[in-house]
Amino acid sequence: MELLRHDIETEFPELKGQIEALRRTNAPFARFYDGYEQVNRTIRKVEMGGAAMTEGELEELKKQRLKLKDDMVRLLRAR
Repeated sequence: MELLRHDIETEFPELKGQIEALRRTNAPFARFYDGYEQVNRTIRKVEMGGAAMTEGELEELKKQRLKLKDDMVRLLRAR
């Protein structure tokens, strides 16, 4: 099953340089980024069948991923 990629660099390829710069210089952004990557890996693992989770739990993780992405975008736009 082919799944959509949700890593930040794929979602915002035009901002790749800015994302890398903020990861190095902005601690809140780095925390959001790391949290996003961790949640995204867990979601992918579940979707690929490598881990079990209820639909409700998976939905909560997806909401968490979206919140973290929104937080990162807010910081990206503030630059």
